[in-house]
Amino acid sequence: MSLLELRHVRKHRARGSHRVEVLRDVSLEVAAGELVAVWGLRRSGRSTLLAVAAGIELPDSGMVLFEGEDLGARGARMLGEGVGYCAQVVAVASRRRVIDNVRAGLLGRGVPAPVAYASAHEVLGRVGVERVNGLLMGDLDAAEAVRVAIACALVLGPRVLVIDEPTKGVDLLERDKIVLLLRSLADEGIAVLVSDGDGSGLSDADRALTLADGELRGRNSPQMGTVLPLRSAGSSSGL
Repeated sequence: MSLLELRHVRKHRARGSHRVEVLRDVSLEVAAGELVAVWGLRRSGRSTLLAVAAGIELPDSGMVLFEGEDLGARGARMLGEGVGYCAQVVAVASRRRVIDNVRAGLLGRGVPAPVAYASAHEVLGRVGVERVNGLLMGDLDAAEAVRVAIACALVLGPRVLVIDEPTKGVDLLERDKIVLLLRSLADEGIAVLVSDGDGSGLSDADRALTLADGELRGRNSPQMGTVLPLRSAGSSSGL
Protein backbone atom coordinates (compact mmCIF):
# COMPACT_ATOMS: atom_id res chain seq x y z
CA MET A 1 0.00 0.00 0.00
CA SER A 2 1.30 3.47 -0.90
CA LEU A 3 1.88 5.90 1.95
CA LEU A 4 0.17 8.77 0.13
CA GLU A 5 -2.63 8.42 -2.39
CA LEU A 6 -4.85 10.88 -4.24
CA ARG A 7 -8.03 9.39 -5.70
CA HIS A 8 -9.94 11.25 -8.41
CA VAL A 9 -9.19 14.66 -6.91
CA ARG A 10 -10.82 17.77 -8.34
CA LYS A 11 -10.15 21.36 -7.27
CA HIS A 12 -11.50 24.68 -8.55
CA ARG A 13 -10.14 28.22 -8.24
CA ALA A 14 -11.76 31.59 -8.87
CA ARG A 15 -9.88 33.66 -11.45
CA GLY A 16 -11.62 36.97 -11.84
CA SER A 17 -15.22 36.24 -12.74
CA HIS A 18 -14.39 32.72 -13.89
CA ARG A 19 -14.26 29.44 -11.99
CA VAL A 20 -11.38 27.35 -13.27
CA GLU A 21 -10.91 23.63 -12.65
CA VAL A 22 -7.27 23.50 -11.55
CA LEU A 23 -7.18 19.75 -10.85
CA ARG A 24 -9.25 17.39 -13.00
CA ASP A 25 -9.74 13.85 -11.78
CA VAL A 26 -6.15 13.60 -10.49
CA SER A 27 -5.01 10.26 -9.09
CA LEU A 28 -1.51 9.66 -7.74
CA GLU A 29 0.27 7.24 -5.42
CA VAL A 30 3.62 7.79 -3.68
CA ALA A 31 5.35 4.92 -1.92
CA ALA A 32 7.84 4.88 0.94
CA GLY A 33 11.36 5.43 -0.36
CA GLU A 34 10.16 7.08 -3.56
CA LEU A 35 10.96 10.55 -4.92
CA VAL A 36 8.18 11.76 -7.22
CA ALA A 37 8.38 15.09 -9.08
CA VAL A 38 5.46 16.94 -10.68
CA TRP A 39 6.43 19.42 -13.38
CA GLY A 40 4.18 22.16 -14.66
CA LEU A 41 4.24 25.66 -16.06
CA ARG A 42 3.19 28.70 -14.02
CA ARG A 43 -0.51 28.53 -13.13
CA SER A 44 -0.57 24.83 -13.96
CA GLY A 45 -1.88 24.00 -10.50
CA ARG A 46 1.21 22.24 -9.21
CA SER A 47 1.26 24.19 -5.93
CA THR A 48 -2.44 23.47 -5.46
CA LEU A 49 -1.80 19.79 -6.09
CA LEU A 50 0.86 19.67 -3.38
CA ALA A 51 -1.26 21.64 -0.91
CA VAL A 52 -4.11 19.17 -1.41
CA ALA A 53 -1.72 16.20 -1.18
CA ALA A 54 -0.41 17.46 2.18
CA GLY A 55 -3.85 18.16 3.61
CA ILE A 56 -3.34 21.93 3.64
CA GLU A 57 -6.36 22.28 1.36
CA LEU A 58 -9.32 19.95 0.92
CA PRO A 59 -10.28 18.74 -2.54
CA ASP A 60 -13.67 19.75 -3.94
CA SER A 61 -14.21 16.07 -4.68
CA GLY A 62 -12.16 12.91 -4.41
CA MET A 63 -9.99 11.75 -1.51
CA VAL A 64 -6.46 12.05 -0.18
CA LEU A 65 -5.30 9.03 1.81
CA PHE A 66 -2.37 8.69 4.20
CA GLU A 67 -1.62 5.09 5.11
CA GLY A 68 -5.02 4.17 3.70
CA GLU A 69 -6.99 6.66 5.84
CA ASP A 70 -8.74 9.80 4.65
CA LEU A 71 -6.37 12.70 5.34
CA GLY A 72 -9.23 15.20 5.48
CA ALA A 73 -11.10 13.17 8.09
CA ARG A 74 -8.00 12.94 10.30
CA GLY A 75 -7.73 16.72 10.42
CA ALA A 76 -4.90 19.25 10.55
CA ARG A 77 -3.08 17.27 13.24
CA MET A 78 -1.66 15.06 10.49
CA LEU A 79 0.67 17.89 9.49
CA GLY A 80 3.86 16.99 11.30
CA GLU A 81 2.40 13.70 12.51
CA GLY A 82 3.09 11.70 9.38
CA VAL A 83 3.02 14.40 6.71
CA GLY A 84 5.60 17.18 6.44
CA TYR A 85 4.92 20.16 4.18
CA CYS A 86 7.26 22.86 2.86
CA ALA A 87 5.71 25.73 0.93
CA GLN A 88 7.69 27.97 -1.36
CA VAL A 89 10.23 29.74 0.82
CA VAL A 90 9.16 33.25 1.75
CA ALA A 91 10.69 35.91 3.99
CA VAL A 92 8.84 35.16 7.22
CA ALA A 93 10.12 35.29 10.80
CA SER A 94 13.23 37.04 9.44
CA ARG A 95 14.30 38.16 12.93
CA ARG A 96 13.99 34.69 14.46
CA ARG A 97 17.06 32.54 14.91
CA VAL A 98 17.26 29.47 12.70
CA ILE A 99 17.48 27.06 15.64
CA ASP A 100 14.39 28.64 17.21
CA ASN A 101 12.47 28.37 13.95
CA VAL A 102 13.28 24.68 13.58
CA ARG A 103 12.44 23.72 17.16
CA ALA A 104 9.19 25.75 17.26
CA GLY A 105 7.10 22.81 16.05
CA LEU A 106 8.44 20.57 18.79
CA LEU A 107 7.86 23.17 21.49
CA GLY A 108 4.31 23.58 20.24
CA ARG A 109 3.80 19.86 20.86
CA GLY A 110 5.02 20.05 24.42
CA VAL A 111 8.55 18.72 23.90
CA PRO A 112 10.88 20.00 26.65
CA ALA A 113 13.08 22.87 25.49
CA PRO A 114 16.46 21.07 25.88
CA VAL A 115 15.18 18.06 23.91
CA ALA A 116 13.71 20.31 21.22
CA TYR A 117 17.01 22.20 20.93
CA ALA A 118 19.03 19.00 20.58
CA SER A 119 16.62 17.60 17.98
CA ALA A 120 16.67 20.83 15.98
CA HIS A 121 20.47 20.92 16.03
CA GLU A 122 20.62 17.29 14.88
CA VAL A 123 18.21 17.78 11.98
CA LEU A 124 20.05 20.90 10.81
CA GLY A 125 23.14 18.72 10.56
CA ARG A 126 21.12 16.11 8.70
CA VAL A 127 20.24 18.63 5.97
CA GLY A 128 23.75 20.08 5.87
CA VAL A 129 23.33 23.50 7.48
CA GLU A 130 24.28 23.03 11.13
CA ARG A 131 26.61 26.02 10.69
CA VAL A 132 23.67 28.44 10.38
CA ASN A 133 21.82 27.47 13.57
CA GLY A 134 22.64 30.76 15.30
CA LEU A 135 21.88 32.99 12.32
CA LEU A 136 18.66 34.92 11.79
CA MET A 137 16.26 33.55 9.19
CA GLY A 138 16.56 36.79 7.22
CA ASP A 139 20.32 36.30 6.84
CA LEU A 140 20.06 33.00 4.93
CA ASP A 141 20.66 32.65 1.22
CA ALA A 142 18.06 30.85 -0.92
CA ALA A 143 19.67 27.41 -0.70
CA GLU A 144 20.11 27.66 3.07
CA ALA A 145 16.50 28.79 3.48
CA VAL A 146 15.27 25.74 1.55
CA ARG A 147 17.33 23.39 3.72
CA VAL A 148 16.07 25.05 6.90
CA ALA A 149 12.48 24.72 5.65
CA ILE A 150 13.10 21.01 5.08
CA ALA A 151 14.60 20.76 8.58
CA CYS A 152 11.45 22.34 10.06
CA ALA A 153 9.42 19.54 8.51
CA LEU A 154 11.87 16.72 9.26
CA VAL A 155 12.25 17.55 12.94
CA LEU A 156 8.69 16.27 13.47
CA GLY A 157 9.53 12.89 11.96
CA PRO A 158 7.23 12.71 8.92
CA ARG A 159 6.89 9.60 6.77
CA VAL A 160 5.83 11.74 3.80
CA LEU A 161 7.55 14.99 2.78
CA VAL A 162 5.69 17.30 0.39
CA ILE A 163 7.80 20.24 -0.83
CA ASP A 164 6.80 22.93 -3.30
CA GLU A 165 9.48 24.02 -5.80
CA PRO A 166 12.56 23.37 -3.66
CA THR A 167 14.99 24.67 -6.29
CA LYS A 168 13.14 27.89 -7.15
CA GLY A 169 15.43 30.89 -6.75
CA VAL A 170 18.39 28.72 -5.76
CA ASP A 171 21.75 29.30 -7.46
CA LEU A 172 22.44 26.86 -10.27
CA LEU A 173 25.39 25.24 -8.48
CA GLU A 174 23.26 24.55 -5.41
CA ARG A 175 20.24 23.05 -7.18
CA ASP A 176 21.73 19.61 -7.72
CA LYS A 177 22.73 19.49 -4.06
CA ILE A 178 19.14 20.17 -2.99
CA VAL A 179 17.90 17.41 -5.29
CA LEU A 180 20.53 15.03 -3.89
CA LEU A 181 19.37 15.87 -0.39
CA LEU A 182 15.79 14.96 -1.30
CA ARG A 183 17.07 11.80 -2.97
CA SER A 184 18.91 10.84 0.23
CA LEU A 185 15.75 11.38 2.30
CA ALA A 186 13.82 9.09 -0.03
CA ASP A 187 16.61 6.53 0.23
CA GLU A 188 16.08 6.62 4.01
CA GLY A 189 12.47 5.52 3.43
CA ILE A 190 10.57 8.81 3.36
CA ALA A 191 8.03 9.27 0.57
CA VAL A 192 8.97 12.56 -1.10
CA LEU A 193 6.66 14.52 -3.43
CA VAL A 194 8.02 17.70 -5.03
CA SER A 195 6.82 20.21 -7.60
CA ASP A 196 9.07 21.68 -10.25
CA GLY A 197 8.72 24.61 -12.62
CA ASP A 198 11.94 24.56 -14.64
CA GLY A 199 13.04 20.94 -14.86
CA SER A 200 15.93 21.29 -12.40
CA GLY A 201 14.28 19.05 -9.81
CA LEU A 202 13.63 16.08 -12.07
CA SER A 203 17.08 14.56 -12.44
CA ASP A 204 17.00 12.14 -9.51
CA ALA A 205 13.28 11.43 -9.36
CA ASP A 206 11.99 7.88 -9.51
CA ARG A 207 9.02 9.24 -11.45
CA ALA A 208 8.46 12.59 -13.17
CA LEU A 209 4.91 13.57 -14.07
CA THR A 210 3.47 16.58 -15.89
CA LEU A 211 0.51 18.69 -14.83
CA ALA A 212 -1.21 20.61 -17.64
CA ASP A 213 -4.78 21.80 -18.13
CA GLY A 214 -5.61 20.30 -14.75
CA GLU A 215 -4.63 16.80 -15.84
CA LEU A 216 -1.75 14.82 -14.36
CA ARG A 217 0.11 12.90 -17.05
CA GLY A 218 2.59 10.11 -16.53
CA ARG A 219 2.81 6.94 -14.45
CA ASN A 220 0.66 7.75 -11.44
CA SER A 221 1.56 4.72 -9.31
CA PRO A 222 4.87 3.05 -8.38
CA GLN A 223 5.97 -0.14 -10.03
CA MET A 224 5.22 -3.32 -8.14
CA GLY A 225 7.86 -4.31 -5.62
CA THR A 226 10.54 -2.27 -3.90
CA VAL A 227 11.19 1.22 -5.24
CA LEU A 228 14.73 1.44 -6.59
CA PRO A 229 16.32 4.93 -6.57
CA LEU A 230 17.96 6.20 -9.74
CA ARG A 231 21.09 7.03 -7.79
CA SER A 232 22.62 4.85 -5.09
CA ALA A 233 22.66 6.16 -1.53
CA GLY A 234 26.45 6.08 -1.56
CA SER A 235 26.60 8.72 -4.30
CA SER A 236 24.76 11.32 -2.19
CA SER A 237 27.85 12.51 -0.34
CA GLY A 238 28.78 16.14 -0.24
CA LEU A 239 25.28 17.40 0.44
